[in-house]
Amino acid sequence: MTDDIQATGTSPVFAIEKIYVRDLSLEVPNAPQIFLSRESPQVSVQLRTEAGSLDEGIFEVRLTITVKATLGGDRTLFLVEITQAGIFRIQNAPEEELELILGIGCPNIIFPYARETISDAVTRAGFQPVLLTPVNFEALFQQSRQDAGVSPSPQMQ
Repeated sequence: MTDDIQATGTSPVFAIEKIYVRDLSLEVPNAPQIFLSRESPQVSVQLRTEAGSLDEGIFEVRLTITVKATLGGDRTLFLVEITQAGIFRIQNAPEEELELILGIGCPNIIFPYARETISDAVTRAGFQPVLLTPVNFEALFQQSRQDAGVSPSPQMQ
């Protein structure tokens, strides 16, 4: 029994403590006239991830997604931005893997929640749902490391 307790003390731990919407905004600046337009909108999507330590072995990961739909390039149909966050317990993970977990694993868990909230908000605003395509967070993570001048980690090459 003692061996089990000691092994658990050094075994890696990963747990989702909480997934929540930290911030959500929706703007329809040209309503109600914009609803009379029959043009197809151009939609742009921007993503940003951030992570920080809250306590020993407890981390918050934030995924911010901004979706903007325009008509004719200059008239905004809608602008929605969400910061979906999660609190994760990550203990006894090797330091080189912690960065991968926070930069790839956690955003992959959070993304479907943000995607659903965006689609729901846009629909409630009177527009067709926006269904974001899946995101390759590993590629985004590698790109951000390259942009920062850091060489890719061996597990990701």
